[in-house]
Amino acid sequence: AEMIDVREPQEFTGELGHIAGARLVPLATLESALARAERTRAVVLVCRSGARSARAAQQLRAMGFEQVMNLTGGMLAWGAAGYPVDRS
Repeated sequence: AEMIDVREPQEFTGELGHIAGARLVPLATLESALARAERTRAVVLVCRSGARSARAAQQLRAMGFEQVMNLTGGMLAWGAAGYPVDRS
């Protein structure tokens, strides 16, 4: 599955960092960035707490994406669980 982080660039490299391999696609640019993407591929969406990524998931489902998942709790939960983060 492709991991897409829908936060803003300063958040991606900020205190919470991001998941290694995640692609930064700010929420406001999501529809245009994925307009030509394959609709059958699996996509996992992540943000700070899970709220923006939940909105992103709704947008992608409306665009016809078939396998859309939201990382519950976002980067706050990821970091709290002790999973590795990248801040570069």
